[in-house]
Amino acid sequence: MLDKLRAYKVRFEELQQEIVKPEVIADNRLYKKLTQEYNNITPIVELYEVYNKTTNDIAMAEELVKSEKDSEMVGLLYDEIYENKDKLAKLTEEAKILLLPVDLNDDKNVIMEIRAGAGGEEASLFGMVLFRMYTRFAERNRWRVEVIDMNETELGGVKEASFLIKGTGAYKRLKFESGVHRVQRVPETESSGRIHTSTATVAVLPEQEDVDIEIEEKDLKIDTYRSSGAGGQHVNKTESAIRITHLPTGIVVSCQDERSQIKNRERAMSVLKSKLYDFYQTQADEEYAKNRKTQVGTGDRSERIRTYNYPQGRLTDHRINYTVYNLDAFLDGDINDLIDNLIMADQKAKLEQSSM
Repeated sequence: MLDKLRAYKVRFEELQQEIVKPEVIADNRLYKKLTQEYNNITPIVELYEVYNKTTNDIAMAEELVKSEKDSEMVGLLYDEIYENKDKLAKLTEEAKILLLPVDLNDDKNVIMEIRAGAGGEEASLFGMVLFRMYTRFAERNRWRVEVIDMNETELGGVKEASFLIKGTGAYKRLKFESGVHRVQRVPETESSGRIHTSTATVAVLPEQEDVDIEIEEKDLKIDTYRSSGAGGQHVNKTESAIRITHLPTGIVVSCQDERSQIKNRERAMSVLKSKLYDFYQTQADEEYAKNRKTQVGTGDRSERIRTYNYPQGRLTDHRINYTVYNLDAFLDGDINDLIDNLIMADQKAKLEQSSM
């Protein structure tokens, strides 16, 4: 562990010199990459410095004990030694977590997709509830939400929605939201008061702005259509909306948020690149696929991860047996506590995996 910490210290000092060089500052892409690495390893180096100081304080106190004649002073020195040894044990555990493999996507923006599942119109209404929940969560973090595509229903639900959340650490905080979300509630149209169960699926992937993926024009099927609102009402009279199908993989991306067909195409291509990056990485890199399984759940869209029970005001995340009775606040975007618990559970799983 100490060897790893020392190596990070050396790299930290190298980066300090690199990021102030004029040629690095002039190269925006390189500068961004190096400053991100610098920011990522800063907490590790800070912990290492505290670890070293604590170790030195223990050694110094142990030396003083050997020559100290005053019994009261000896007692104080032993108190200091025991206190610092406890501190050292805690720093060791923190270091183990900080030295876990870093997800290089954690600082990136996030693309989210919500699709109504089983339950008809009630599922679509629940899909809109989830969209609002993530929007409110983004607002709480002062992140920006940009709608990419939205297929609304006449009753105010959403059959499909894809949107971009822009903010540092967005992917880190939201990557565990992938999967099936289940709702139990009495629909407004239900006169007998029966509880219905509906579902919506959520998919999460990091936006890949700088990735170099070659996409050949012959592999694309591009359709244009009119942007539409709820119930098929046309938002505009021109065919500005874009649907791109990547034929080799079958991945489909739509964008109708922008007024311009050119801008919609640019946005759709950006999303397509992110999806292709995720697809090819998952397919080709076995280690990546294995690492995903050490996380909290697999991230598979077919995995039921959470239940929202309206009659009981209860929220349950089935992966970590997390239950709270503040459903209204949760649906208003107050989801930080659950996310913190999911991240801790993921770290614990990875620590157990690394010690095997």
